[in-house]
Amino acid sequence: MSGLTHFDGDGRARMVDVSGKVASERVAIARGFVAVPEKVLARIEASGKGEPIAVAELAGIMGAKRTGELIPLCHPLGLDAVSVSISPGDGGLTVEAEVRTTGRTGVEMEAMTAVSIACLTLYDMLKAAARGITIERIELVEKRGGKSGTWRRE
Repeated sequence: MSGLTHFDGDGRARMVDVSGKVASERVAIARGFVAVPEKVLARIEASGKGEPIAVAELAGIMGAKRTGELIPLCHPLGLDAVSVSISPGDGGLTVEAEVRTTGRTGVEMEAMTAVSIACLTLYDMLKAAARGITIERIELVEKRGGKSGTWRRE
C-alpha cells in the first residue's frame, strides 16, 4: 500500500492526519455527463429550466455536504460554498460542481460526490421516460489550494 495515504505502515485503513497542515483556500471542480435520449432532452429543454434539473442541482449540493458521512475516510468539512449546474447539450446533460472551503484538506471528494448525486438524481427522475440512460465520465476537472497547488485535467 506504499504511497496510499489512507493506509498505515501495516496496511490498515486510517484517516489521514491533517492536523499539521496550514489552513488555506481550497477549491475543486468536478464534472459528469448523463446520456439521455434526444426525446427526453427535448422535453426538458421545452419546459425551460425544468424540474428535474432544479431538483438534481439541489440534490448535488446536499450530497457535497454529506460526503464525510458517505465516504468512510473523508474528513467532515465545513464547506464555504457549493454550486451545481446542469446544462443540456448534445446527447445529454452535463453536470458540473464547484466546492470551496478554507481548511487543511481539499474538497475534491465533495465536488465529485455532488456530481455523482446530481447524476443519480437525474437518472431517478428521468428513468420513467427512458430506461437507457447512462451516467458517464465523472471526473475531477481542477483543484486549487494546499501544498500541492493547482492541478487541471488536460
